[in-house]
Amino acid sequence: MPVLNRIAAYADEMKTWRRHLHAHPELEFDCHKTARFVVDRLRDFGVDEIHEGIATSGVVAIVNGQGAGGTIGLRADMDALPMPETTGLDHASTVPGAMHACGHDGHTTMLLGAAKYLAETRNFSGRVALIFQPAEEGGGGAGVMVEEGIMDRFGIDQVYALHNVPEIETGHFYTTPGPIMAAVDEFHVDIQGRGGHGAYPQETADPVVAAIAIAQAFQTIISRNHDTRQEAVVSVTQVHSGSTDNVIPDTAYLNGTVRTFEPEVQDMIIRRMEQIVAGHGASFDVSATLRYERGYPATVNDPAKVGFAADVAREISGDHAVQDNTGKEMGAEDFAYMLQARPGAYLFLGQGPGAGLHNPNYDFNDEISPVGASFFARLVETAQPV
Repeated sequence: MPVLNRIAAYADEMKTWRRHLHAHPELEFDCHKTARFVVDRLRDFGVDEIHEGIATSGVVAIVNGQGAGGTIGLRADMDALPMPETTGLDHASTVPGAMHACGHDGHTTMLLGAAKYLAETRNFSGRVALIFQPAEEGGGGAGVMVEEGIMDRFGIDQVYALHNVPEIETGHFYTTPGPIMAAVDEFHVDIQGRGGHGAYPQETADPVVAAIAIAQAFQTIISRNHDTRQEAVVSVTQVHSGSTDNVIPDTAYLNGTVRTFEPEVQDMIIRRMEQIVAGHGASFDVSATLRYERGYPATVNDPAKVGFAADVAREISGDHAVQDNTGKEMGAEDFAYMLQARPGAYLFLGQGPGAGLHNPNYDFNDEISPVGASFFARLVETAQPV
């Protein structure tokens, strides 16, 4: 079964929705105008319930099917990124410093298309919960929605999400059972030394050489303390210190990211970082402090739900266009919190050639909106047949 004919008929309407959303991006939890646009469409479609203000600006809409049954959750993220857009498109961002550079405008559009179809046809049993989430790019909006009780409040049994991918063939799906995306943490190292004249380093406690040594030692964690059969990344991404050539500064600062899949690996990295920072601080006679911030957990797909979702994707795009065991990626996604709360699956949907995600020249490919909407709709009809 290819794209559903009824949803294909929405293609131009979906393009209009998506381009409106693209032109009016909002950040993190402040997605109130986006939520209002979503709610207005949902009311037009005639969904049965609309619940607003979850996780500040999130929305959950309920569509009832025919007869008793479970409740399947479908999630789309709504927030944009704090970056300028350089596409020059007619529908480019009208908000300085904000841009839909990750395709959340398209994800919201795909779920709206599925909502319209499901509210019209109701060819399923039980209920579907349409989850429009803020703050995926920062703030963990999915975790906040779970903490505010959406899974129990709406009786959600299973939950699914899609994300677009540039440079993957248009309409092709890929996913994997078990961990699919990494836990993402960040670290900060604050170094307090004793500055002075660059010509007389013996009179100082140099924070710069301490920072360089700590950054280098962090790179040995993966190469010397970690089992290479388990994926992990430690990257130092910022080093700040000093202001001129002949002054040894008082302070230095390091920042970076850690990506892991297993909690025991995460704990080992934290322990080694603490030891390295303390040891090098003493060695260089400076005060060095580690601040480690655990972020989104690993995104872990339920193997059975992956198999089910992949079969549905094959109905839409064909056997040749679905890969269901592609392995892990080091990116991160706060849908992890929803998958901790309920079994489900996270899939990627190819959108063809173009600028990559988080690129100022990126734009969502409107051709895949009917594909994603059809996938969501068929998930519901297949999981909960009349």
